[in-house]
Amino acid sequence: QVPLVESGGGLVQAGGSLRLSCEASTRTFNSYTMAWFRQAPGKEREFVAAIGWSGVNTYYTDAVKGRFTISRDNAKNTVYLQLNSLKPEDTAVYSCAAPSSPNSNSQFWYDYIYWGQGTQVTVSS
Repeated sequence: QVPLVESGGGLVQAGGSLRLSCEASTRTFNSYTMAWFRQAPGKEREFVAAIGWSGVNTYYTDAVKGRFTISRDNAKNTVYLQLNSLKPEDTAVYSCAAPSSPNSNSQFWYDYIYWGQGTQVTVSS
């Protein structure tokens, strides 16, 4: 069983918005920090945002601060990433992940061991 399932990607024009969802298969992840990463063609996977288990603490890479918002609804076992003011350089496969250490807020992909299959976000100019 895939532990995390993303949805919500698509094709959008620059300046547009999308809302990504990441649904967990078990309530276990409600006690984990959850993160979003992205990978564009020919580039390394990069950290986008993370959120602590309670939803109080959030972390963003500088490139998306003020444009993206991470949130979670533990009652629905779901983490969200709201993408606003999208730019062509935001085009990538977006994946959600949970770390090997539940409280870790690491920005390094290799500290995460649970991954979804990813959802494609394409921003046209």
